[in-house]
Amino acid sequence: MERSGFIDLQVNGFGGIDFSSINLNLDEILFVTRELIHQGTIKYLPTIISSPPEVYERNLPLLARAMELPEIKDHIPGVHLEGPFISKKPGIRGAHNPAWIISPDIRLFDRFMELADEKIKMLTLAADLPGAERLCQHATQSGVTVSLGHQDATTEDLQRLVEAGAKSLTHLGNGIPKKISRHNNPVFAGIANDDLTAMIITDGHHLSLDILKTIIRTKGIDKIIVVSDSSPVAGLQPGNYKAYGQIVHLDPGGRLYIPRTGYLAGSSATMKHCIDYLDATGLLNDEELERVGIHNPLRLIGLSS
Repeated sequence: MERSGFIDLQVNGFGGIDFSSINLNLDEILFVTRELIHQGTIKYLPTIISSPPEVYERNLPLLARAMELPEIKDHIPGVHLEGPFISKKPGIRGAHNPAWIISPDIRLFDRFMELADEKIKMLTLAADLPGAERLCQHATQSGVTVSLGHQDATTEDLQRLVEAGAKSLTHLGNGIPKKISRHNNPVFAGIANDDLTAMIITDGHHLSLDILKTIIRTKGIDKIIVVSDSSPVAGLQPGNYKAYGQIVHLDPGGRLYIPRTGYLAGSSATMKHCIDYLDATGLLNDEELERVGIHNPLRLIGLSS
């Protein structure tokens, strides 16, 4: 069946355009929005990853202005900040540059909100960092949905952040090292937490079928959200590109990774691709696919479907 109307809570870029680039402009934001609408995504959160101060100073006001444009305002409900308050540990930080990762800082968060004209809708934060609980409480009181990710969090860390207002887990199963403790690790802790909604990347590369099945069956449909985590390379031809300040490689099968480390660097997929892949697994029916791709993400950020 033909599918559209998706809601994507994590779009780092598309078609060679990077929301974390110091050169981002309004025409590029318009281009990404039009392209995503054409491919079935009608609302999305532009996502800025851990970046130098000048990127926040420039891009947050720019995105806030873009959200006032008639062609854009119904399609971008807010901004997702993925970092900079995440773990610096190799593997856990993923494609984030450790030079721009910092400890949780309420004053800096408030500066980000000011720059964005209060239009930050989601914050990805590492639960295990000192100060994470206070920042989570503060951001939640400011109307921001706090999601936990890029972390080396324990069961206890996650529960403390739940009590502080955290609602979800950013790309559960990713943003971790290749080798982790057999039993005590952030993936199992996240799966086991009944309060946190799991955002998952179902592009066929980020999660194996086994872990997809485990997360979906454990969490239940109402606690699952599909995101694309699309990178600036999404929509381009296979090859080598510079993204996130480093060389990344997109292979013909769609896998996007950092050759130097082997770690994934976001996805090359759209929401339609992710939903189609999930459909092909047979794990969800049509009504459930609509819930994880449309209704659940809207509910998480406080919008009605």
